[in-house]
Amino acid sequence: MATITTVATPIELMATQVDSETVAFPTGSAIFSRGQAADAIYGVRRGIVEVINAAGDKLCYRAGELFSYEDVVWKDGAHRCDAVARTPVELVRLDRLCFLNLLHNHPTLAVQLIGQQHERLREQRASGTCAY
Repeated sequence: MATITTVATPIELMATQVDSETVAFPTGSAIFSRGQAADAIYGVRRGIVEVINAAGDKLCYRAGELFSYEDVVWKDGAHRCDAVARTPVELVRLDRLCFLNLLHNHPTLAVQLIGQQHERLREQRASGTCAY
């Protein structure tokens, strides 16, 4: 008899962390602003989040996708974009240290995030939009 193993999604992994929190924002609300301290990772449970860079380029994140991890992991500790709720959204929020600990304990999460970025770049190439 075959056993079926399912892999937890990044948001499911985030939500299981003791320090994670679920936050909700109505349409049009700022989630964070450019220059603000980047101290948390966000995963979209429901809705659409639009992330806008300084040049005005926009990316939308939908249910199942994580955003802001680039700022937390690779940048100088500040958000380089604005994030706005384009629809009512429900997000899972996990602070920086807990996220890095989660990556340490679940290294396959990094592979999933690289896959998400790969798909995003393919979409941008197909649509002719710029990556930022």
